[in-house]
Amino acid sequence: MHRLSRFAQLMKGLPRDSFQKLVDLHAGDRYVKKFGCWQQLLAMVYGQLAGVSSLRELEAGFNQHRNHHYHLGAVEVHRSTLSNANDGRNPMVFEEAARLLIALSAQAVSRKERKELLYLIDSTTIALYGRGSQWTEATKTRTRGLKVHVQFESGSQLPVHFNITSANVNDETEGSKIAAQAGATYVYDKGYCNYAWWERIAAAGARFVTRLKKNAAIELVSVRQVPSQAVSIAGDSVIQLANKSNRGGHKNRCRRQLRRIEVARPNDDNLVLVSNDLDASAQEIADLYRQRWEIELFFKWIKQHLKVKKFLGESENAVRIQLLTALITYLLVSLQKVREGFPGTLWNFLTELRTGLFLRDQEESCRWRRCRHRQADFDALQPGLFG
Repeated sequence: MHRLSRFAQLMKGLPRDSFQKLVDLHAGDRYVKKFGCWQQLLAMVYGQLAGVSSLRELEAGFNQHRNHHYHLGAVEVHRSTLSNANDGRNPMVFEEAARLLIALSAQAVSRKERKELLYLIDSTTIALYGRGSQWTEATKTRTRGLKVHVQFESGSQLPVHFNITSANVNDETEGSKIAAQAGATYVYDKGYCNYAWWERIAAAGARFVTRLKKNAAIELVSVRQVPSQAVSIAGDSVIQLANKSNRGGHKNRCRRQLRRIEVARPNDDNLVLVSNDLDASAQEIADLYRQRWEIELFFKWIKQHLKVKKFLGESENAVRIQLLTALITYLLVSLQKVREGFPGTLWNFLTELRTGLFLRDQEESCRWRRCRHRQADFDALQPGLFG
């Protein structure tokens, strides 16, 4: 009986029929004779897992395993064909595939026991330099490239929402599009300063924890006593935002009372936090903001262990598709880790997966068991043969 390779098992995490519906919806395979979106996805995910640095390396490595192509639904990869596909195919196919995997991950991965959902929101810039990146010039900031915006669920350690934009899109522009979920906590830095959005989060029955800008106009309502055991808390007070409108004339809708908490930092200025939670302890709110570091580690993991720094194509389309397939690879690996019940870290699982990407480990296990059974039968016959 045929056994699937580990790569084929990994790709089972994305249902082929669901992916084909997305291809049909966005006409991804229009005018395509042989190398469709599924074959393109297989090649790009293989490139992410194998850590290839060029189309030539991807072509040589993937085509080495022709005997696995049939069960993957793959064909031989030619670098010119893959390059043309990355330049011309609709990236919405892969964006919707990533969103489908996020939904599947939410069903498969059970989050840690928490009183409430903790969502971390941040963005990272993917820098693009050199020949072929001139298309970033019109939207560059300090760094030319694209920006990846992510909403990250702390319990499952998985992204639940993402968007890829130009580098000059403000964080608060994308963040304010997120609809608040009742009972959840949203943690983000001071780049997401949008008072109207803060009010929508509070009105939805959720809470937020963020940093207060230095120039924020506030009115002091009351000062709270800081417990002696909270040594890192330098101040705890209740405030109101003083401005009734901003410089653009937009009305400040966040007129409710808020908590202002100062956290002492060694050899640095105090960290000033603000939250709509008037009941939790100052230390609990400070600890929530400290967990924002998890999304920074997520970005660091993606950049260190997947291919999002050196790109196989120069066009915006090719760069977007490679970023999307990196996210798809992360989600597929996370799902496979859960299915196999792997006890180690995601990095350890990815390392083991890479070393035996086209191994049929189930077949090897069955062969080992058959050998053991034959040896046991032979051992049972020994007394009769020599008795």
